[in-house]
Amino acid sequence: MILKQERIFIAGHRGLVGSAILRRLQEMTCSNLLLRDRKSLDLTDQKAVSKFFSLEQPNVVILAAARVGGIAANSQYPADFFRENLAIQQNIITAAQENGVKKLLFFGSNCAYPANIAMPLAEEALLNGAPERTNRSFAIAKLAGIEYCRAVNQQFGLKYFCVMPASTFGPGDNFDPERSHVIAGLIRRIHKAKMQSKPSVVIWGSGKPIREFIFSDDLAEASIFLLSNLDQAWEEIFPTDSPPIINVGAGRGISIDDLARQVKKTVGFKGELHYDMTRPDGVAEKVLDVGKMSLLSWPGPKTNLQTGLAIAYKDYLQRFGCD
Repeated sequence: MILKQERIFIAGHRGLVGSAILRRLQEMTCSNLLLRDRKSLDLTDQKAVSKFFSLEQPNVVILAAARVGGIAANSQYPADFFRENLAIQQNIITAAQENGVKKLLFFGSNCAYPANIAMPLAEEALLNGAPERTNRSFAIAKLAGIEYCRAVNQQFGLKYFCVMPASTFGPGDNFDPERSHVIAGLIRRIHKAKMQSKPSVVIWGSGKPIREFIFSDDLAEASIFLLSNLDQAWEEIFPTDSPPIINVGAGRGISIDDLARQVKKTVGFKGELHYDMTRPDGVAEKVLDVGKMSLLSWPGPKTNLQTGLAIAYKDYLQRFGCD
């Protein structure tokens, strides 16, 4: 697929992943990019989404829009996460199918994988157990989107697929104290402690869980690579009737304690790190099996953690100042 010739709708183009994909497509001089913010198109409104697709007739859809958050937000607002993500997914996938969109990329979440299963997480593990309880509602909503893609592929002969990324960070991340993921949350908390000259900063959990991370621009590169190269290997990557999912990451993890120390170094905080053991850890380890991406000869992420953290922290300072 030559993306420059396609009318591409990026749902969620202002979010962490969507904005990275937009930057990369603009660098590629793709000129037929369809962009709508929340004020001009409410993706939870079925009629509005249907009208948009009917008028604009995109050829490719990148579904990066979602309500997302960390353990705290998922635990506090499970119904909101479930309802809004189901609505966004159903409206966009339905409108795409009804308007003849041949290719759709949907972003799933590695939290949709079973909580208690061997590492690294292979795509075949999906549906072989229940998700971790702290983000179960969000995970089940993502599972529904994955199944909807599989179902429309089977019924209508389409090629809608789902990227299952490692935990993503980078420019444009959400630093809200209630909705941020782990890296953005650590950057904000440790920066605040530095600015307030605190002797220490408290971090949720034990610091022992292992997590895998990918820089948003690397995820964007992988996504565009898949849109351009997946067709010729479709049957090999997605066996008949299997969920059309593919893991994207580095295939290696880091402990939350080591990550926090890296963030501390990046921010320049001189105090101590203390762990609140009464807070949930989530699953003990979450690292992706990236064998399918290797089969496609994707070279892997370019950005190491240290470089990515420096860029993410610079973005935080530019957007929020030194408060």
